[in-house]
Amino acid sequence: MSIDPAGRVVRSTASPHSETRRPAPIRTFLHIDDGVTIDSVYDPPSFVYDASRSPTRDLVFVIAHGFTGDVDRPHVRRVVEALTRYGGVVTFSFRGHGASGGRSTVGDREVLDLAAAVAWARELGHARVATVGFSMGGSVVLRHAALYRRGAEGRTDAHPDAVVSVSAPARWYYRGTAPMRRLHWLVTRPSGRLVSRYGFRTRIHHRDWDPVPLSPVEAVPRIAPTPLLIVHGDRDGYFPLDHPRMLAEAAGDHGELWIEPMGHAEHAVGDELLDRIGDWAVTAGG
Repeated sequence: MSIDPAGRVVRSTASPHSETRRPAPIRTFLHIDDGVTIDSVYDPPSFVYDASRSPTRDLVFVIAHGFTGDVDRPHVRRVVEALTRYGGVVTFSFRGHGASGGRSTVGDREVLDLAAAVAWARELGHARVATVGFSMGGSVVLRHAALYRRGAEGRTDAHPDAVVSVSAPARWYYRGTAPMRRLHWLVTRPSGRLVSRYGFRTRIHHRDWDPVPLSPVEAVPRIAPTPLLIVHGDRDGYFPLDHPRMLAEAAGDHGELWIEPMGHAEHAVGDELLDRIGDWAVTAGG
């Protein structure tokens, strides 16, 4: 066990790279700068057993799940298993989710959680980090990449080398679909927060944003030159296609947009698409 300069506890029982067998996963709690503890898991790469893949050993994916997800949800674990064919994978439960401490701020202070997970991924021996976020997590990876740029003073270890945002909103306070109206009820009403706590294992902070954080579409122009992939479903029931198109327009030449035949976030992403995301990350930011 060791404590890094930011005060995060790191317990390691296995090397992240093994020449003979795949090491066991590592599970620990990261201590975030604002005092919250984050349940986190590292899954070593599995490509030692798959000769058909040609990933690079220095790559690690850091997965930012959607609202009400956590590291143990089956749809999150499915993403992990697919991406370990291309590199190591760090997953974590955002604050207020699962076994993590604190309360969810629905995309605001979650940037701190992601930054700690990225720094931990580098401590495990990986030189390149690809952040992959879904829905709320998609908005977080965009804002994180804008705020934690390569070479930014004091934030070197927490920067991403490639960014994948899946099913993310472009702007805040969107209520144009029935699922988003239900989500706003969960977040803004005391009765909704009770349902979220006991029905979805997600504890939501009762305070409004103050100040309102940088929106995803405002963050995207600040990500360059870090490679950016925006993925969205043509049947997304939460955010229609104007959201990814706004993000892609804001990204300009440094962003790539994939419109896919799918619904929303982790539940809708198929194995073939996860393979293409893995391939993209292997070659991006090299």
